[in-house]
Amino acid sequence: MTARTQEEIVTRIRALRAHRRDIFGFREEVLVEALDLDHARQLLGPGTPGGWTPRVDHETYARDYLRFAIGKIIDHRGNSASRSVDKLGELAWLLGRDDIVRAMDHTSYPMYGAPTVKAFADGFGWPFLDDLDSDDQRALARMADGQQCDPQGCQRGCAD
Repeated sequence: MTARTQEEIVTRIRALRAHRRDIFGFREEVLVEALDLDHARQLLGPGTPGGWTPRVDHETYARDYLRFAIGKIIDHRGNSASRSVDKLGELAWLLGRDDIVRAMDHTSYPMYGAPTVKAFADGFGWPFLDDLDSDDQRALARMADGQQCDPQGCQRGCAD
């Protein structure tokens, strides 16, 4: 996969800031971790730690974060699920997958972002349901279709 250049990442961070499209900084967090020390200092200032270690394996991070995001969806964690959607979108962008970013942008956000996270997983051809027990698989599949996790009614927070 083609990763973005340092200059592209800096430009994207500046655009997020200028357009206030990342109020809580979750997207920027992913992007800054992809910068080397010199580029990070451009954005964070001279106080950037001298031992700065950028994250270089974005694909492994994206795979791991996908599992984390699925857990937040299943656990009905609204804020954490929303943060996960933002971070996964930036990881897809970092990996040069504008097609996945577009697919994620064209889904709706019901059920803790399950349809959007499924678009991310499907775009990469990564498992979405495989590592789950059968009850969680059924619940997540329903949520990815925009339905409550339980056809009999959810006791944890889903709403039609």
